[in-house]
Amino acid sequence: MATAEGANLIPIVAAIIGIGVVSQILSDRFQVPSVVFLLFSGIVLGPEVLGVIGPGSFGNALSAIVGLSVAIIVFEGAFHLRASKLREAPSATLGLVTVGAVLSLLGTAVAVHFLLDAAWPISFLIGALLVATGPTVITPILEVVPARDRVEAALEAEGIVNDVTAAILAIVIFEAIISGITSAPELLTLFAERLGVGILVGGLVAATVYYALRYVDLSPGNAPQNARLLVLAGALVAYGAADTIATEAGIAAVATAGILLANLDVPYEEDISAFKGDITLLVLSFVFIALAALLQFETLLALGVGGLGVVVAVALVVRPLGVFLSTVGDRFSRQERTFMSLVGPRGIIPASVATLFAIEFRAQGLTEAADLLVGTVFLVILATVVLEGGFARRIAEYLDIIPMRVLVIGGGKVGRELAARLENRGENVVLIDQNQEAVEIARNDGFTVHKGDGTDTDVLRSAGAENSRIVVAATGDDDVNLLVAQLVNSKFDPETILARANNPDNVDAFEELGVRTISATRATAQAMDNYIERPAMMDWMGEVGHTGDIQEVELTAEEHVGRTVREVGPELPEGCIIVLVARDGNTRVPTADFTLQRGDRITVIGANESVREALQYVHPDDR
Repeated sequence: MATAEGANLIPIVAAIIGIGVVSQILSDRFQVPSVVFLLFSGIVLGPEVLGVIGPGSFGNALSAIVGLSVAIIVFEGAFHLRASKLREAPSATLGLVTVGAVLSLLGTAVAVHFLLDAAWPISFLIGALLVATGPTVITPILEVVPARDRVEAALEAEGIVNDVTAAILAIVIFEAIISGITSAPELLTLFAERLGVGILVGGLVAATVYYALRYVDLSPGNAPQNARLLVLAGALVAYGAADTIATEAGIAAVATAGILLANLDVPYEEDISAFKGDITLLVLSFVFIALAALLQFETLLALGVGGLGVVVAVALVVRPLGVFLSTVGDRFSRQERTFMSLVGPRGIIPASVATLFAIEFRAQGLTEAADLLVGTVFLVILATVVLEGGFARRIAEYLDIIPMRVLVIGGGKVGRELAARLENRGENVVLIDQNQEAVEIARNDGFTVHKGDGTDTDVLRSAGAENSRIVVAATGDDDVNLLVAQLVNSKFDPETILARANNPDNVDAFEELGVRTISATRATAQAMDNYIERPAMMDWMGEVGHTGDIQEVELTAEEHVGRTVREVGPELPEGCIIVLVARDGNTRVPTADFTLQRGDRITVIGANESVREALQYVHPDDR
């Protein structure tokens, strides 16, 4: 028979799960990260509003439930951290988890000390906690902001690694405060012990799970389900075992196990990923709502102007400084750096660990330190999740860092050459090929490659076909190219579909089916003819994508509508000109007196930077 406490807990848990699902639906509908809805739901359900959930709702089990939930969340994030993805931004990733983390720790500690008049030990404890961004908040943001792969790779890797280091560093500083340890060597030893225990336990668990998946009979009829459960159990065992040996070593253990398994060739990988994603959605809902329900407005208001100053310092000074210094010399544009600077919300690790520390501080009679800790950490979380998470897509759109995704099916020489040209113009290109050798060559050349059959709808979808504006079928097999073109047109409907025709006799058949087709034979002959008849033009065309560029863009700037080319041309950046204007299906070389209309598609030719500036001049809507 259920106890009264259990009877009250059942509807609470059911409500949290339901709110979690609704939050995900709202996230997809309004393109706002789900954590924003979860955070507000927790506040509304908490004692400050409806009073449905309070500090005593879960009894003494809250810390254990939060710990296991965080373990699943961190493991799921680490399980997606492939080495191939890390290669998209290796130096930036290293910089963010070293230089960026140190700056975050020191900058936050200094801000807390001087703005809130806190003691240095407490200031560094808060600084350590707020190093963590984490997959719990970064992943939902990247689901609604399809940034370039290098941006996503850097932010996701930063979240995983800094979650681990922040949790361990915070527990070391906390123990130093409680026990009075002030020696730097002792603190370093505590940190190394916990990190070492986590890596060792995580490695052993990963090896065991991998062996079981590979060489143990998991019952063929039920193997995918058993594989999913085995991996979930492994994550929980890794966390529990490491945390029993050394407090907070469990986070390092699950992160280690997740990263190792992600980069091993484990069976049923797609089933495991899908299952872990669903589980993570549920536990993420529970943890965010439960911890947000512990929020007390009185504690936040007590921080006053100093608390707001800390938020501004963390979000608008420390974070941008860390990002810009960490990405020096990398491939990131100024807009991408700015986006990464403005999107660094804090999440579950700071909230959950700060709550546990506050309980211990109050037990030690350090009530003032507990209130300062919880208030500051929750205020930063609340502000960064709501503002940075809620406006992430708008920030990305304003900075123009959401790329046009291009899918190129075929990782051969043609596909790679096309990908190189597109990436030089800043496009986000994904190659698809099922040949392992072609995949390895493309990856070694630095391209993002999805291994699989391009004629498979699931493969296309997982590679991003739903968000692609252009799909190119560039394999050496005309039948494959035609099938890809027809499949993409019927299932995903991108703006442009191109197919390569290796046999010129197939061009008419392709075009009769509505597929834009490039004949390899005719294109080669035409290029040779152009070199014979128009050598200067072809020499310049060879520089397109390097020093020169040709771009077509729609005229949307109202101030230029109704003006002539004679008036607009001199206002364009030096080194570029308008060469073509397309209107109502007709393309012409405009005279100086040609009047431009809204919606005209203008082709601009000239130097790289000049062309890009000209595009913004006539089509500022992308900003």
